[in-house]
Amino acid sequence: MQPGKFAMADHYLSRLLEPRSVAIIGATERVGALGRYVFENMRQASFQGNLYPVNPQHGSVLGEKCYSSVAALPEVPDLIVIATPANTVTDLIHDAGVAGVRNAVVLSGGFAEIGEEGRLRAKHVKAELARYNMRMIGPNGVGIMRPAVGLNATFASASARAGSLALISQSGAVCTAILDWAATTEIGFSSVISLGGALDLDFGELLDYLVHDRETRSILLYIEGVRDARGFTSALRAAARVKPVIVFKSGRHAAGTQAVTSHTGALAGSDAVFDAVLARAGVVRVRSSLQLFAAARILAASKRPAGNRLAIVTNGGGPGVVAADCAIDSQIELATLASATVDKLNAALPVHWSHANPIDIIGDATPQRFAVATDAAMSDAGVDAVLTLFCPQTVTRPEDAAAAVIPIAASHDKPLFTAWLGGVSVLPAKAMFDAAGIANFLTPESAVEAFSYLARFRRHQSMLLQSVPAHGNMSFHEASQAIAKARHIRETALKEKRLTLSEVEAKALAAAFDLPINIGQIAATRDAAVSAAKAMGFPVAMKIHSPDITHKSDVGGVRLNLVNVRQVGNAWDDIMEQVAETRPTARILGVNVQPMLKFPHQRELLVGLKRDPVFGPVLAFGAGGVAVEAVHDIALALPPLNPALADNLICETRIHRVLNNYRDIPGIDFPALIDILQRVSMMACLLPWIEEMDLNPVLAHPRGAAVVDARVVINATAPITDLRYSHMAIFPYPVELEREVRTRDGAPLLLRPIRPDDVEREHAFVAHMSDTSRYYRFQHPVSALSQETVARFTQLDYGREMALVAIDITTDQIAGVSRYFPNPDRTTVEFAIAIADAWQARGLGFILMKSLIDCARDAGYRTIEGLVLPANLGMLKLAEQLGFAIEKSSDVPHTVRVVLNLGNI
Repeated sequence: MQPGKFAMADHYLSRLLEPRSVAIIGATERVGALGRYVFENMRQASFQGNLYPVNPQHGSVLGEKCYSSVAALPEVPDLIVIATPANTVTDLIHDAGVAGVRNAVVLSGGFAEIGEEGRLRAKHVKAELARYNMRMIGPNGVGIMRPAVGLNATFASASARAGSLALISQSGAVCTAILDWAATTEIGFSSVISLGGALDLDFGELLDYLVHDRETRSILLYIEGVRDARGFTSALRAAARVKPVIVFKSGRHAAGTQAVTSHTGALAGSDAVFDAVLARAGVVRVRSSLQLFAAARILAASKRPAGNRLAIVTNGGGPGVVAADCAIDSQIELATLASATVDKLNAALPVHWSHANPIDIIGDATPQRFAVATDAAMSDAGVDAVLTLFCPQTVTRPEDAAAAVIPIAASHDKPLFTAWLGGVSVLPAKAMFDAAGIANFLTPESAVEAFSYLARFRRHQSMLLQSVPAHGNMSFHEASQAIAKARHIRETALKEKRLTLSEVEAKALAAAFDLPINIGQIAATRDAAVSAAKAMGFPVAMKIHSPDITHKSDVGGVRLNLVNVRQVGNAWDDIMEQVAETRPTARILGVNVQPMLKFPHQRELLVGLKRDPVFGPVLAFGAGGVAVEAVHDIALALPPLNPALADNLICETRIHRVLNNYRDIPGIDFPALIDILQRVSMMACLLPWIEEMDLNPVLAHPRGAAVVDARVVINATAPITDLRYSHMAIFPYPVELEREVRTRDGAPLLLRPIRPDDVEREHAFVAHMSDTSRYYRFQHPVSALSQETVARFTQLDYGREMALVAIDITTDQIAGVSRYFPNPDRTTVEFAIAIADAWQARGLGFILMKSLIDCARDAGYRTIEGLVLPANLGMLKLAEQLGFAIEKSSDVPHTVRVVLNLGNI
């Protein structure tokens, strides 16, 4: 079909970040001026395109002809860089837009960060950007670098080498600090982007560019805050599918917190939520500048480990043990050496070497020992990476040991990284490692910690690959019924001007989603409580029933293990007296009498839900009971959850260690607990108006699980339901699109959205297409798809893009694919379609395109369009049948553009 997003053509931000011509507005010779720094940096970086100074006050700048305005330039530049006062920026953007410029970097400060005047100025700039379809980085940033093309449009004092590491930073200071540090190493960058105020371009679109950028192999992000949770999470997940992403976020501790009603609200802090987002996105977080630098070193290395099995070579037993301890703490597996490796080491090392991993080659190790031991470890099939440590000693100079190790790194595909311990004496060796592109560190701990980032990245990838529907294993009918019951409960509370549900309402809400909970029986009098207890059988529990009391235990409103009528009556009297003393103004409606739930070998747990103001609903799991906040053993996850993700959430807590068998205590019924987590996940997806929910305690035991108590706080302004899931950071897998279809000749196919587990099917689909079909699809010769491309094709954010596959039921292989991806304007989409040769001319193309058009319309897009080769007569005929207007393409030669206005369907 068409190129654009699907045939790996230039990204729409390419001319901004890889410009062929740049104009520096505000260029000057004045010492200390921003415009001088930027113009000098561009000249010193040897920019490969045309560079133009623009300043109406100068005829020349540093010997270069200076132009009075953008309109006076001999060509329309790909990029303008504005280094003038903030009050000039709006007019400059307007003039550049009139001249045809489409990309800008604004370095000037004086916008939203200074208050109302700056916010108004930002609003005017944004209006001009929209008027001329311009894209902008900034304002109030350091600028951008693209070393491979000599682009240094910054006022940073340090330049950057060309390399494969990309950096996006919300802080200009952090950006320049990293550049200054990297200047002392051989670490290079593909792109450096200082976001500044991010008035236009933010993390989302820039990450999308880096995903497609062939120069970028790894990505570093410095984040202070996130505005567009869905866009950020979507872009982060897309990037992490194909490239390691490391995040450093500041602001881990809030100065203060809002009052919360539930335990979950108190426990689920915003920074913990951010950690949950990163884990689900498949990325790794560092927590200090030193860790960020260490991550940069390990990512800048060109080799990636196949696993997390680490071998350690050392000439000092102590540092080797320190490295091993750090590896275990970081969940790094210490590799078990193969017998052949041990034999090789026995033949080359002194008899008293360690005979295990860490490989201690003894303090008097010669360069030859370092070489033999490192090579043996690197050659072991059970080793994924090697850390070689050097401790200063008189027998071997640090640089001689380095010289022995460096050739070994080049002869293997595995990563080798080093820590030469010491100060001045090891500096020449470190310089040798930098020159060879070998990651080297100051200490064993920092080296292992850096490697752990790659290992965690691999672990998080399994979470990224999960595609989960919103309503779990509920049918559509069951989900609709549950939503209707929930709506009634919500409306009742709001009519009474309550945002906190009563215990009975909260339990009824949980029961609507088939959670194992006993609602109990409300008793308004002492006699009614006794009768209820006798009817349900002893023992029973009694709890105060009041719309004004949330935490009943705190006011003496709970009595447990009541085994006879006398105890029930006395409990009534005690509760009423104590609550009257502690909460004299509370409205008391009676008590809730419930069966006393107690199971052999039960564990008290908490399952909760909280709506984060940025990332939406977040699920919580951990130790429960009355001491839940004191124990503070809680883990968070983003919905939706499937069994694998629920199990991962459980394993993130300390209490999970006592949920399995231990000593003579049998383990709990894990499927029952996982089912509870999944059902709470369904509630998070389908009920956007739940603000907070506690299920505490949840009694998990060897024969099941039961919810004892529930608390729910609702949001009066949130929608009753939202099938576009705009309240969530992750769009659920749209299982509702799955259906059986038939071609014109009656062949059955399963039509569904593409999933991450379709990787092999997608590879086979493209491989088996004829050369002509592949050419029509990609519009250039393609024999096979790269792993990165297949990952992008099969792992989608269903909220913004869609790919539908038709699966041959008899072979379980793909018969056809249709997909769309949003254009930069976010209101139109481009489509692509491909049909296996054996399924062509059977009506499958019409089915796939019609279904794709319906998806795009339901997603709120205005137009769907694509590019078709004139020779592709079948596609042109199909486009006419579907109502597309056929136009000659103005931007891609030798193609035809087909456009369908979705409002006309």
